[in-house]
Amino acid sequence: MKIIGFAGSTSSKSINKKLVQYTLNQIENESVEKELIDLNNFKCPIFNVDEEENGYPENAKLFIDKLSEADGFVVSMAEHNGSYPAEVKNLFDWCSRIEVGFFKEKAMFLMSSSPGGYGGGNVLEAAKKQLPKFKADITETFKLPSFNENFSIQTGIKDNELSQAHKQSLKSFLANIE
Repeated sequence: MKIIGFAGSTSSKSINKKLVQYTLNQIENESVEKELIDLNNFKCPIFNVDEEENGYPENAKLFIDKLSEADGFVVSMAEHNGSYPAEVKNLFDWCSRIEVGFFKEKAMFLMSSSPGGYGGGNVLEAAKKQLPKFKADITETFKLPSFNENFSIQTGIKDNELSQAHKQSLKSFLANIE
């Protein structure tokens, strides 16, 4: 089994990437291959119909190919003004023109985090609504509020209640793909 994780962010300091890496590290089953990918490796020109006439960007094709290797996804979305970052939407726009169901009905553990108390709740709701259009099977969700207070690189999720909720969501997600 292979699980691919990525942050819906291109920031080199992405807290959502840290959350995805932590989540992948919590998967202790040795038969599970885990891969963290960086959306910076799949940058595409800004989508528009005129640009599409030139053909599809190779990076969008490569992203779809990479996703096809997975049995499931661990994704954590960054929030920019209540939705996902422009770079992420742009990549998804291109991918949907190539293959509208590019997540191929595979299980997804969808998360969000932010420095604020709502934990990226707006982007989580936006992604829960939009990603199934691309055939993402969102089996579990989790949001981590106040990232800087509730997360440590050394120990992970500090708050016991949040930590238990994360563990339960991850366990349920894994049960959906086994």
